[in-house]
Amino acid sequence: MSATVGQVAPDFSVQAYDRTKDGTDQQFSQVKLSDFKGKWVCLYFYPLDFTFVCPTEIVAFDDAVGEFNSRNCVLLTASTDSVYSHKGWCDSHPDLAKLKHLMLADTNHKLSCDYGVLIEEQGIAYRGIFLISPEGIVRYLAIHDLPVGRNVEEALRVLDALQTDKLVPCNWKKGGKTLN
Repeated sequence: MSATVGQVAPDFSVQAYDRTKDGTDQQFSQVKLSDFKGKWVCLYFYPLDFTFVCPTEIVAFDDAVGEFNSRNCVLLTASTDSVYSHKGWCDSHPDLAKLKHLMLADTNHKLSCDYGVLIEEQGIAYRGIFLISPEGIVRYLAIHDLPVGRNVEEALRVLDALQTDKLVPCNWKKGGKTLN
């Protein structure tokens, strides 16, 4: 069973790499979706560390961490790579050196499978993005093919729309009129 809009998001318990913590031993932790109950969660998957499109997305999302935080939303990213691969990539890539959000390690592929983004024969994930409500319900999802990067502003626009709890028209932007 994979994540579906309107349904409870699959919980998980995975290792995470946290670039913002000091000291090697403190950079790895166990993270569960339920740790973020009461907050919105933006969980986005990418195929692999040490690739070309992926860092453009990760950096763009990271540049918007403050925007997500101001909306009571935690930003998480995940791939099927290990926390050690995440750390090595961040250590070697100048644009990832100051990453401010957690990188989840889905080495057993359960997380990617549970969210319906796993490409089994390749052992990697499609570019899936999920907005999960403070109550743990999947409110939005989109899955992109491997070569196409996502639009962070669109993710924020959808988050803003969902947080209005109202009907919003096509191309709506925060502050725009909602429908009655």
